Amino acid sequence: MTKTSRSTTSSAAKRQPRVPTPPAPTPSEAQRLAAAILEVLAGLRSPPAAAELLKISLPRYYQLEARALEGLVAALAPRPLGKQPSLEKRVKQLEKELEAAKRASARQEALVRLTQRSMGLVDFTKTKPAPATKGKSRKPRQPMVRALKAAQTLRAKADATGEANRVDVPETASLQPSVVADGTEVLRP
Repeated sequence: MTKTSRSTTSSAAKRQPRVPTPPAPTPSEAQRLAAAILEVLAGLRSPPAAAELLKISLPRYYQLEARALEGLVAALAPRPLGKQPSLEKRVKQLEKELEAAKRASARQEALVRLTQRSMGLVDFTKTKPAPATKGKSRKPRQPMVRALKAAQTLRAKADATGEANRVDVPETASLQPSVVADGTEVLRP
């Protein structure tokens, strides 16, 4: 049996050294500033001479030099490993969370309204201002709980038929049908 040997090369050996990108053919203002600051830091030029070359004041030169050194330090700071989330993805995630929160809020509001209606309470927190209309104004709609409306309808039917077994029920009581011994249905609180 013969062993076949595989040629293994490390990933470091495969990497090619990065070639620095050459400066732009026409130097921009930022490149001129960077070159002058590097010359001063290397000792080839004095700060007043660099300020005179750049046609700026000496305090302005020192400001630019401080900004350049801050940028150099920030560029050399270690970067976090792995893929970093982009701002677009973060915005999309926050938009999804906002929509979910809006849906949850609308659901809770609906449950509160339903509970208030079932208890016969009026929601005073969401009173809308009357719209400005020209001429004739409408009478505002009176909210009514469905249970109370059903009770009024049942009372009206009972009055129309002249039912003798009718029980007086206050407006806020709930109506429960019950069967009397003779088989007729009577509403009782």
